[in-house]
Amino acid sequence: MAITLTSLTQIFDLGFDTIIDVRSPDEWAEDRIPGAINLPVLDNAERAIVGTIYKQDSPFKARKVGGALVAKNAAAHLQGPLADKDGGWKPLVYCWRGGQRSGSFTTILQSVGWRADVVAGGYKAWRKLVVDQVYDRPVASPVVVLDGNTGSAKTELLALLAAQGVQVIDLEGLARHRGSLFGAMPGGQPSQKAFEGALALALAQLDPARPVVVEAESSKVGNCRLPAPLWKAMVAASRIEVVAPLAERARYLTRAYADLVADPARLMQVVGLLRPAHPAELIADWLAMAETGQFEALAEGLMAQHYDPRYAKHRARMAAPVVSLSVDSLAPEALPGIAAALAKRLPG
Repeated sequence: MAITLTSLTQIFDLGFDTIIDVRSPDEWAEDRIPGAINLPVLDNAERAIVGTIYKQDSPFKARKVGGALVAKNAAAHLQGPLADKDGGWKPLVYCWRGGQRSGSFTTILQSVGWRADVVAGGYKAWRKLVVDQVYDRPVASPVVVLDGNTGSAKTELLALLAAQGVQVIDLEGLARHRGSLFGAMPGGQPSQKAFEGALALALAQLDPARPVVVEAESSKVGNCRLPAPLWKAMVAASRIEVVAPLAERARYLTRAYADLVADPARLMQVVGLLRPAHPAELIADWLAMAETGQFEALAEGLMAQHYDPRYAKHRARMAAPVVSLSVDSLAPEALPGIAAALAKRLPG
C-alpha cells in the first residue's frame, strides 16, 4: 500500500533503509527528498522520447516503449547498485507523481522479495508539504537574529551556539553560500526548490517553546531567496549584535576566506566586480593588495569603505531592539566564550 505523507519529518521515521528517486537525472538534480539516491528508470533522453510518443502518437505506444526501457534500466540497477542488498532491505520509492515509474520499479523490487513501498503522489506530494511549510505557515519559534558587521564570525558563532544546545538555523549552510559577493563556495548553490526543501525540514523540526537563532542576512543568500514568512520574522526579530574591532575582523576574514586567500587571481576577479560601486583608483588599490598578498589590509579596506556602510543602512531599516556584545578578539580560542555570552543574552 502506498505511503501517504502527512508531514515533512514523517518519511524519515518510517523505518525505510533507502529512499529511491527513480526520476531522470535532470529531475533529481533540480530537487529531491533529502537523502534520496537516484536510480532512474528512464534517463533524460529516454524520458523525452517517451513523452514525445505520448503526445504525438499514442499513450498506449508510449507505455509500451516506456515499459521496455524501465525493465532494462531496472535490471541494470538490480545487477549494479542493488546487487549487495540482502533480503531484509526495505526501500521507499518515488517518482514525479507516484505513478507508473515508481509503481513499476516497486513491483520489480517486491518480486525479488524486498519490502518495498511507494510514496503516494510522489515528489509532488513532498513538494506540496515544503511549500506549505515555508510559504503558508509562520515560523513556529521566536526568531533572534545574530547581527554584526562583516567579519564578526557570525557563521562560526552560530555553529558554536548549536553545539551548546541553542536552537539555530544556518541559512548560509543550507544555501551553500557565505552571503556576500565573495561568498561563493565549492560545488555551487542548490536550486531554489532544493534550498526550500532543506529549510522546510529545519523549520518543521523547531521546538516552538524555544527561540531560534539565525544569522543576519538580506532577503537572498547568494541566489537563494528567503521565503516571505521567514524574512518578515527576521525583520521584526530582536537582534544580538557582535561588535569587534576592524583589525580583528580583518584577521578573522583572512582565516574564514582561506580559499580566496589561496587563489589571488580569483580574489582579484571578485574585487573587480565592485567597479560600478567605487572609484577606479580605489579598485586599483584593492587589486594591488590582492595581488601582493596584503590580505588583511584588503579586508579592512573592503569593510570600511564597502560593507560596513551598507550594513549600517540595512540595519537602520530594522525597528527591532538590538543588544550589543563587544569583544576584543575573534581568535579561535575566544569564540566559544563569545558563543556562551551570546547564549546568555537569548530570551527565555
